[in-house]
Amino acid sequence: MVRIAVDLNRCQGYAQCAFLAPEVFAMHGEEGLLYDPDVDEAQREKLARAAAACPVQAILVDAVDTVDAVDAGDVPAEAVSGAR
Repeated sequence: MVRIAVDLNRCQGYAQCAFLAPEVFAMHGEEGLLYDPDVDEAQREKLARAAAACPVQAILVDAVDTVDAVDAGDVPAEAVSGAR
């Protein structure tokens, strides 16, 4: 599973992502972007192209906090909690 995030404050509605990965991105009106944040691994190459084509770099691929996937015993407490 590939996770994506789009900074909708940064997105300007150029629609390059919707053109390159229409299975994931769609324009709603002239400037509203709709997207599926959880995408099948088979779409990874299209997502990479869509993210690279975004003129304002609003698309992040695999933008999920991966601390859950790491054994907390292997990570210092500061890295998990942000404490100093």
